[in-house]
This record gives sequence, C-alpha cells and structure tokens, in this order.
Amino acid sequence: MVTRTEEEEVNRLENQVENGGGGAWEYLCLVHKLKLRRSDLVLKHGLSILNDSKKRSALGPEEWTLYEQVAVAAMDCQSLDVAKDCIKVLQKKFPGSKRVGRLEAMLLEARGLWSEAENAYSSLLEENPFDQVVHKRRAAMAKAQGNTSAAIDWLNKYLDLFMADHEAWRELAEIYVSLQMYKQSAFCYEELILSQPTVPLYHLAYADVLYTLGGLENLQMAKKYYASTIDLTGGKSTRALFGICLCTSAIAQLSKGRSKEDKESSELQSLSAMALEKDYKQRAPSNLSVLSSTLRSLKI
Repeated sequence: MVTRTEEEEVNRLENQVENGGGGAWEYLCLVHKLKLRRSDLVLKHGLSILNDSKKRSALGPEEWTLYEQVAVAAMDCQSLDVAKDCIKVLQKKFPGSKRVGRLEAMLLEARGLWSEAENAYSSLLEENPFDQVVHKRRAAMAKAQGNTSAAIDWLNKYLDLFMADHEAWRELAEIYVSLQMYKQSAFCYEELILSQPTVPLYHLAYADVLYTLGGLENLQMAKKYYASTIDLTGGKSTRALFGICLCTSAIAQLSKGRSKEDKESSELQSLSAMALEKDYKQRAPSNLSVLSSTLRSLKI
C-alpha cells in the first residue's frame, strides 16, 4: 500500500514533469516501483524518452523495463499500435521470453480476442504453474467479460497458491459485496485484517459488511471494528463515527434491558455524535442540519 509520503512525492514529481521541470525518468521509475497505474502519463512521458535515441541509450538495461512499462500503459489507454510496437522490440531483444509472452497475451486480451488470450495464458501456465501475473490476468479477463462467477473461481484458485496477496483478497471481497455475498466477503476481510492489522480501510470495510449482515452479534462486532477504525485514524474517519451511531442505535433496539455495556455504548455513541457534529461544522456546515436531524432520528 502506498504511504502518504510516497503519494506526495509522486504528485510532486508529476506536477514538475507536467510543467516542464524535467524528472520524467525519475517519475516513471517511482510509478513503476509503487505499481501505480498512471497510464496516460506513463505513455506520454515514456514515449518521449523512447523516441529520443540519446535519452533511450542513456538508460542502459533499464531501456527494456521502460518498453514493458510503456506497452502496458498503452494497452490501458487503448493505444494498441504503440503497445504492439513496444512488444515487437522486446520480442527481438528477448526471443522466447515468457515475460514478453505475457505481454503478447495481454495484447490479445486488450483487443478483445478472449479465446486466443485464454489459450496463450493456459500455455504460459503449463510452463510455469506459479506465474502470479498470469493467474491474476485470467481473473481480470473473466471480470472484464462480465463472467463474475469465473472471476471468483480464478481468484480463489489463485489465493490457494498465493495467500499473502492482499490485493487479491480485497478484489475478491469487493466482488462478493457486489453480489451481496456478505458472509464470503467478511471472510476475505478477516484474512486481510489478520495479515495487515494496522490498515484502517480493512477494519472499516469489515465493519460495513458486519453491519449489513445484521443481527445482534454482528452489530456488536461491527461496532468494535468501527471503533478500531477510529483509533487507527486518530478519530478522522467520518464513516466510522457514523457507523458507531448506527450500530449503537440498532443494538439498543435488539437488546433487552439495560446493562453496563449498554451505558458504555451510549457514551461511545454520544462521543461519536459530538465528533461528527464538530467535523461537519468545520468541513460541511451547510449539511449540519441534515446530520443533526439524522442523529435525532437515531435517538441520540
């Protein structure tokens, strides 16, 4: 996951390059290192280097990495002729390369030649069953064709082999949510929280899923994960603060009688409501009346 410092550095370099301040190669290297998809800018500035023989030759072996980076960006931007030209250069330099073979299959995919791309990916996996990129491309290709069930199957097979891939777990979780398969999505977020317990986004998404599932036990658990999101973000998650209010209100309706836990929940709800109102006063004062009305409807 990209840190705030890294994101600020990317944006700084991006502004510098876009305003003619130089540093295109440094920018492209950072985008590649952080695995970002700034495809239009990668294509623009990558081509400006590749089309300049002096700049290109100065790259040394990194020239071939740039050809690959530009080829992928060109496919993202549907500049398929540019992608084809880049791949041809790489084919000539590295004949029989499996890495270049992946790019060829991706180009078939970008052209909508699904069966040809599937055959190409299958062939690559026969030679290397543990090729992560190819496994993920098959899942992405199924999703692109609207075949969600196949995308789920491919992602599950992929995660059987590569359980530590957080991006794949998140992708699978989001697909399950889109299909209202909340229990399956909850399992994915549990895996993410176990492997990356300090990422507030996972706590928040898990809490949302638990709240959607409903029931006293799920609501109580959702409240805990909304609270952990608030803790991890230093109280700056508006969505988690509102989630606390929603959960506490729903729990009060489902639970019978009053208890110490009920009192603590009420205090947490009040604190969350106060934090929300303070946040709205600072950032969206015009919506404060709507928030206050909503909180009153929750009997806060």
